[in-house]
Amino acid sequence: MSNSYLIVVDMQNDFIDGALGTPEAQAIVEAVAQRASSFSGTVVFTKDTHGSDYAATQEGRNLPVPHCIAGTTGWELAPALETVRARRSAPVFEKPSFGSLNLARWLVAQNNAAPIDSIELCGLCTDICVVSNALTIKAHLPEIPLAVNPSLCAGVTPAAHDAAIATMASCQVQIL
Repeated sequence: MSNSYLIVVDMQNDFIDGALGTPEAQAIVEAVAQRASSFSGTVVFTKDTHGSDYAATQEGRNLPVPHCIAGTTGWELAPALETVRARRSAPVFEKPSFGSLNLARWLVAQNNAAPIDSIELCGLCTDICVVSNALTIKAHLPEIPLAVNPSLCAGVTPAAHDAAIATMASCQVQIL
């Protein structure tokens, strides 16, 4: 039996049809939900998580659009993904930055307990949080095959998505 992991990155309302939503993000929701629902291994979710002090943070100064404020509707997973998360009792890593060090450390511990065969990432936004988590995981677990499916990701713009996919490919992330 394969010990595989699917990391669903930041499929939250604010990135889909909220404060930072895009048509490309809206277009992948059902396919990501289907992938997470049918995945035969362990499914894990991340949630971009900010507080009321967002405007005072470096990210808030560089991206002055409040989003994913803990406890708001925008912070919640899209309904289709929340349904999958609840049904699978999937873990959720709330992350205050683009990449989750806690997720990477948890994956290292999981791998130490039972070697991981593969890790796949999907979600939002390709050019910010997906690439950040992919490279963080790759740095922590360089020998574990890591893959990203571009059709299950969306970037801030299509060009930024394509650039992030190229960056991950250069860093030996398999592009499905």
